[in-house]
This record gives sequence, C-alpha cells and structure tokens, in this order.
Amino acid sequence: MFSKKEVANETPTIDMERIPQHIAIIMDGNGRWAQKRHLPRVAGHKQGMQTVKTVTIAASKLGVKVLTLYAFSTENWKRPSSEVNYLMQLPIRFFSTFVPDLIKNNVRVMVMGDTSQLPEPTQKAVSDAIKDTADCDGMILNFALNYGGRDEITRAVKSIAAEVSAGEIQPDEITDQLIGSHLMTAPLGKLADPDLLIRTSGEERISNFLLWQLAYSELVFVPEHWPDFDADSLKKAIIEFQGRHRRFGGLKNK
Repeated sequence: MFSKKEVANETPTIDMERIPQHIAIIMDGNGRWAQKRHLPRVAGHKQGMQTVKTVTIAASKLGVKVLTLYAFSTENWKRPSSEVNYLMQLPIRFFSTFVPDLIKNNVRVMVMGDTSQLPEPTQKAVSDAIKDTADCDGMILNFALNYGGRDEITRAVKSIAAEVSAGEIQPDEITDQLIGSHLMTAPLGKLADPDLLIRTSGEERISNFLLWQLAYSELVFVPEHWPDFDADSLKKAIIEFQGRHRRFGGLKNK
C-alpha cells in the first residue's frame, strides 16, 4: 500500500511556468444553481457576479494575461424580459463596486460585442469601467457582452467585402491574419486566441462563442455550476490543461 505521503506526492500541482496566457470561460449554470436551491433564477445571476470577482482576482494572481468571459450572448435576448432586464443591471452593479479592486490589481477592462444595443445606463457603466482602468497594464478582463460568434464573423466578412469592393484589397490578399484583424478580438493582438476554454455546469458545447478563435484551444468542461466555481476550480482546470499536449495540427514533439 502507498503511504499518505507517497499519494500526496502524486497529486498534480499547477506549473506556474506554463499558465495559459488567455483563458475564456462560458459561465453556465446560474439558473440551475438557483433552481436547485428553490430560488429565482436572478439569485443565481447575482451569486454568479460574485464568482466573476473571485475568479478575476485569482486569474490575475496566477499570471493569466487575458480572461474572456461570456457574459451575454446575442441569443440571450430570447429570455424572459424580467431576466434580461436584471442581466442588463448586472454590469452596472458589478463595475460600481469592483472597479477599485480591478485598479488595485492592475486589471484592465475590455468589452467585445454590439454594445450599442444595450440600455444606455449599461453602456455608460461599461464605458466608464473601460476608461477608469485604461492605465492598468496587467491582466485584461474581456467581457463578451451582446456577443455571438456568427455575428462577429458576419461583421468581419462584410467589412472585408467592403474593402474589396472599394479596391482597397484584392480577394487573393485575404488571409487568416486579415480575417483575424477584422474580428472583435483584434485589439488583443497575439493573445486573441484562447489557450484554454472552460465551460461550467457540465454542458459540452461552445454555444456560438469565439468560433474562429477556438480553432486550437483546449476545452475543459467542469460539472460545477458557475456560482460554485472558485479559485481552486480554476487551478484544477489549468492543471488539466497543462497535462495535455498541444500540437496545432502537427506531430507531438519527441
């Protein structure tokens, strides 16, 4: 039999030299978390907001360079109006209490998606948070807000088509790099593509999230509902990521 010490030594530990630079998270399960506790769905969203704060600070301390969170999709407008209205209030509540902590931890806020369709108070809260953290040069906290992967690609294609029509570029000049420069993640430069995608709540699909950028990302699906996800959950997902061999379509290095 193995001694407790030997078993403990076999437990995987996080390698701080191989932290994924860009982590994207589909924050799923707020409603189910609330339902399990016989609470209204909005209670799950409220608790989920606290999880965002916890995971943001944890990721920053681990040395993650970009944390992209799927906050509201282009399809979420189909939900009951009462829930949508509550979700539109969350950025206001989140930033009103959390921006000082973001600044303290040198975290800069970015947002991608069609924010023009959001209520004006929500737009203002987002704009103010971006301005207030503009001088931070640590981790980027990138919210996907009113974002959809197909919508993003459609917009990019239209933009490139307009450039071709105007004679600014030729069709044979369209490359992966050119397409990437027209996507909403373009401001992230070399960090545009996530190394790791985490989805909570046990669902195993990407739900119209970063369809182009996830081409070679490692996908980790965890059973915890988002409100139960914490710093230890994040570390476990990173450890799983570190146990994989990323080949990007090539052969494994011998």
